[in-house]
Amino acid sequence: MAPKIEVSTRPPGVHSGAAVRFEQVSIWFEDFQAVREVSLEVAPGELLCLLGPSGCGKSTLLSTLAGFLPVTSGSVTVDGRPVTAPGPELGMVFQSSEALFDWLPVRSNVTFGPRMRGVGRAERAAIADEYLRLVELRHCADKMPDQLSGGMRQRVQIARVLANQPRVLLMDEPFGALDAQTRSVMQREMDRIRAATGCTVLFVTHDIGEAIVLADHIAVMTAGPAARIKSSYRVELPRPRDETSAEFVALQRALRRDIGDEVRAALRAQGLDPGEPDPS
Repeated sequence: MAPKIEVSTRPPGVHSGAAVRFEQVSIWFEDFQAVREVSLEVAPGELLCLLGPSGCGKSTLLSTLAGFLPVTSGSVTVDGRPVTAPGPELGMVFQSSEALFDWLPVRSNVTFGPRMRGVGRAERAAIADEYLRLVELRHCADKMPDQLSGGMRQRVQIARVLANQPRVLLMDEPFGALDAQTRSVMQREMDRIRAATGCTVLFVTHDIGEAIVLADHIAVMTAGPAARIKSSYRVELPRPRDETSAEFVALQRALRRDIGDEVRAALRAQGLDPGEPDPS
């Protein structure tokens, strides 16, 4: 008997964000400890940004939640269920838009997941229209990826992931390769997209300003190896965020201090002189 294919019954555009929990998570690669005893909780529909120095394990944590990497100890759960493998409830948006299938037009890229799950042609067409409308690219449905700008390709990648109706959206520096102006536009678009879908979002970035613009909650990691959570901040500024406000600037300064301390500690561990911290 052929296996039964389960198709989500949630209508297009309506997601139900899931609760995410990392409990005392440690991750080893043979004799190298990447992450040590990390505990984090993300409420349904919340956006958590992970910040920290390069190589501190941010992407490793994201890959563990996506089901790509096993934990060595501790647990990762989504709505209380352990994550043991990739699944449609978890959608990953990568930094590079080369994750798109360059031999398929935009519409077929967006509907690739539903087609693999056995969703019918008419429903796939409705899904493509819904998510391309959400990312404001319906007019590009028949174009090929190489006919689009970098920002537009990232929008297609987001639409393709959302077409699977994930409950948790994982974003690994998705705007890192974009120019400054396009990156700013995409940051503002994330507010709109998240409000429309209700997804829980975990977002990895090196950009402190980006984290404050996007996040409900920011977790700062220590420098690796054996990285852990150094500090955690709730971001209760009104949206859209005013980057010139005193509250925004104060939080930016605190985050810069936390990360700067870790970078200097890492340099000292290598026998280098990082100099004195900026007193501001």
